[in-house]
Amino acid sequence: MLRLKSLAAVAAAVLVAACGRSGEPAPATNAPALRAAAAEVREVQITISADAVVEAVRQSTVSAQVTGRIVDIRFDVGDRVNKGDVIVRIDERGATQALAASEAQVREAEAALANARAQYERSRQLVAQGFISPAALDKSEADFKAAESRLKAMLAGAGAAATERSFTTIVAPYGGVVAARHVQLGEMAAPGRPLMTGFDPATLRVVATLSSLQAQRVTSGTRARIEIPAANRWLDAKSLTVLPSADPRTHATQVRVELPADVSGVYPGVFARAHFVVGTAPRLLVPREALFQRSEVTAVYVLDGAKPPQLRQVRLGTASDERSVEVLAGVKPGEAVALDPLLAASRTAAR
Repeated sequence: MLRLKSLAAVAAAVLVAACGRSGEPAPATNAPALRAAAAEVREVQITISADAVVEAVRQSTVSAQVTGRIVDIRFDVGDRVNKGDVIVRIDERGATQALAASEAQVREAEAALANARAQYERSRQLVAQGFISPAALDKSEADFKAAESRLKAMLAGAGAAATERSFTTIVAPYGGVVAARHVQLGEMAAPGRPLMTGFDPATLRVVATLSSLQAQRVTSGTRARIEIPAANRWLDAKSLTVLPSADPRTHATQVRVELPADVSGVYPGVFARAHFVVGTAPRLLVPREALFQRSEVTAVYVLDGAKPPQLRQVRLGTASDERSVEVLAGVKPGEAVALDPLLAASRTAAR
């Protein structure tokens, strides 16, 4: 009780001081009317709440596949990238020379094959005329087939060299946002070295952890709402998936909750709360804006006709949404509470 009185005194002192340098309150005739709402019993959804974290459905780190010096970086952290955009280029001179050598070997193999084919055809004619032995024809045929195989090998090598050169130009596998850049211009890239990390903000989800008992009450058809405290937002879940496994140490089960497409202002790693609806029940609610929070004390200003607003400590329950919160003790159904606690505090101080 002493804490509540002290809280009221502090709030009143701060607001009286704000009225003017003399400390005198503004005349009552100029004071705006207090907005109020009644504490009321409503049928609310009973939820199971769990801490969660936002993650991207599509998030990946693009790595180098060849060795070379990085000569071009076209995007940085926070930039929007479209699918197919070039994000990093690696020096391709070595790969280009390797491709040129492979193409030269292909042309050499083509010439050797043409010569082996002609020799084979002549040998067939000579055998028919009896000028050479069948063994000579067999050798010509073997040389021809060997030239064919060599050409195929050279073509495969040229294809591999062309593919290797294409690895020097790194493109975005899908549209998204760059989350991290791991290299600087002029550094050496090597196979497997990370270059950039990105994610698709159009496909986000939250991962919540439930105890074994809670998980039994949540199914894939359960309705869920996601609270993002940092952004002061509530989102309706698109769908959810209860993973068919549990952590062997904590016995907790994870639930993946898909968010609506293209949610702005929400990024992977942001803290969230998942609220799974498991039923309904009547609860006494007051508007969130009526709450006056200082330290460990939560209170509201109750209005009673012409009497000054009365500061009253309340105990909150678990049922809530973006507009209202459950009250277990402190107010009764039908009592009016001020929607502007600071203005109500100034009225109390003025009297």
